[in-house]
Amino acid sequence: MTDPIADYLTRIRNGIKANHAVVNIPSSKIKQEITKNLLDKGYILNYKIEDGEDFEENKGTQNNIKIALKYNPKTKLSAIRKLERISRPGLRKYANANNLPRVLNGLGIAILSTSKGIMTDKEARKENVGGEILCYIY
Repeated sequence: MTDPIADYLTRIRNGIKANHAVVNIPSSKIKQEITKNLLDKGYILNYKIEDGEDFEENKGTQNNIKIALKYNPKTKLSAIRKLERISRPGLRKYANANNLPRVLNGLGIAILSTSKGIMTDKEARKENVGGEILCYIY
């Protein structure tokens, strides 16, 4: 796999299209931080980091993130309308603190990888830092 963040977003997107309640995703630190931001902004219900299956006496264990997707109880529509990968391995996209993107005129979020960690565009404006634009979520 060349782009684990794109795989992460695709698994969530596919889970939403199939109306799954929970999605399992292989874990990494950056995926955990993105998931934490999704929970803070109300795009998912909850998440849990689980220990992976043991392969041959604890060699090659992989943790998983279980994400509980959020749906409207009446209309059954997902809280996440669109997940869009922006910076990819073949074409990185960066923005400084003055040129941070506004997603859907402020209704959506852009997740950035900055020198102060993974954060949303609004938090990056407060901290006055720029970075790599990972994805848009709305």
